[in-house]
Order: sequence, then structure tokens, then C-alpha cells
Amino acid sequence: MADILATIPLSAVRVFEAAARLKSFTRAAEELGISQAAVSWQVKALERRLDQTLFLRLPREVVLTPPGERLSRAATEAVNLLRAAVADLTEAGEGVLSITTLQTVAMQWLAPRIGAFQVAHPKLAVRLESSAGLADLMRENIDVAVRSGDGDWPGLETHFLFPSIQTPLCTAEMRERLGGLGRPEDLLDAPRIGIAEEWTAWFRAAGVAMPEAAHAEPRLAADTQTLEVASAMSGQGVALGSPIFFATDIAAGRLVRPFEVVMRLGGGFWLAYPEDRRRSPKIAAFRDWILAEAAESV
Repeated sequence: MADILATIPLSAVRVFEAAARLKSFTRAAEELGISQAAVSWQVKALERRLDQTLFLRLPREVVLTPPGERLSRAATEAVNLLRAAVADLTEAGEGVLSITTLQTVAMQWLAPRIGAFQVAHPKLAVRLESSAGLADLMRENIDVAVRSGDGDWPGLETHFLFPSIQTPLCTAEMRERLGGLGRPEDLLDAPRIGIAEEWTAWFRAAGVAMPEAAHAEPRLAADTQTLEVASAMSGQGVALGSPIFFATDIAAGRLVRPFEVVMRLGGGFWLAYPEDRRRSPKIAAFRDWILAEAAESV
């Protein structure tokens, strides 16, 4: 076996991994910047070397055979390990920590704190990106993600940060305008901001039965929690927001939290990064820092 491995070019493994992952010789050629004929030739050469058929060539696609499936898993792991090792050895890879997260997490929680991390690690630059879409940490040039969900993502190591919770938030003036908001029921007639289903869930958590008329859509719903709470902060109504993300505004009196009742959404917020990069110094440093920050936030 060792002799066979020594005769297999790394380029053939790389081509096979791309074709297996993309399930297409054409797309593999586009990704690698070579011709489709070159992909086909490399795969055929690998099949001859192994004396195994790795793909079934169908009219419009290629499908892995059982031996191809086994080799694909190993090839993907090998390519990921090699990619991670190269990134960790290069100055560009080790000198910059790239983070992706949701806009509300970035603006309300991470951005105000990240300066402390940079002070503690002055040789490490931070690139913070916010996006509603899920980044593929196994393929894209991103080191870590802070995302919501159940934390069960194949190939990724995850660490729980804090729960995903929401509670009504408004200004002190709005609370007084609504009669002081002594009971959760008082919010049934309030100008509500946010998604109707989430308000229904909060009322249910507060033990309030909503009459049919109260199920109407709130006056405003935005695509981020930050925008909805900003509207509430400007006196437009009462919004559902995370008391963790808006703790600074609550402490400063810009927002008030009329009730302790929270609505718990599924899962929570997690730090995630590829399992094979757990020993990267910059990822380890950020992991230790953010876990300490999260512990203080809850």
C-alpha cells in the first residue's frame, strides 16, 4: 500500500476530491482552473493506479461508487488538513483572524468587545463580517463563526456561548405612555414591533391568552433585531429583543425591560470552527477570550 501511495500524484487526489465533492467533472474543472478533459484524465489515471472504478459516468452527472465514497471521505479530510496547515504556516493566515456572524451579534455584542481582544493580541488583525447566510467554514477563507442553532454541525467544533432569548424592550417614556405596563396583558394593545409569531410565543410564555384581534401583524417587522429595537428606542413602540445583546442600553436607561419573562428560541448562540483547526493559535486565543466574555454576559 505504501508503494501505491508513493506513486499517486497529489494533483490527482486534489482533482478527485473536487470532482467527488461537486459531483461534476465540469464544475471541478471550473473550480481548479483546468479543462474538463484534464479532470477526466486525472480521474482515469487514479482509477487505473488503484484498479478501482471511482465514478459511474452517467449522461448528465457522475456518481461515486462505494470505493469512490470511501476514498472521497479520506480525500476531503486530507485536503482540509493540508489547507489548514498551509493557512496556519503563512503570515496572511496566522496574522488575520476572520470572523463571520449575524448582524445583530456583530453590532450589539461582538463589535463593542472586540477591541479588548485586539489589545491583548496586538499582532493579530481582526476581520469581522456580518451576514444572514451561513458561511462554509470548510471551504471559505473564514476562521470562526458565531451563529445561532443547535450547535450540531458536521466537521465543526462548537462551544455554547449564550441562550437565544427575547423579551419586550421599549423606552421609559413609552412605558409610561402605556400606563406603566404593570402586567404582560397590557402589551396586547401596545404598538408592537417584530414578528407576529414571536410575540404570540412571548405572550404564551407569560401566560397570556391572546384574543383573536391581538394576533394582527405588528406595526413594523425588520430583517434584523437591531433595526427593530432601534425603532423601539426612537419611541415607535415595543420590540422583542435579547436582554443579552442590549444589556448596555438597558443599563444606560436608553431601554427598559418591563417584564422578566423571556421567550426562548430554539438552540442558542455558538462559536464554531473546523475541527481540524482547533490547535491554530489564533483560533485558540479567540476561543478562550470569547468564552470568558460570554460567561460574563449571561
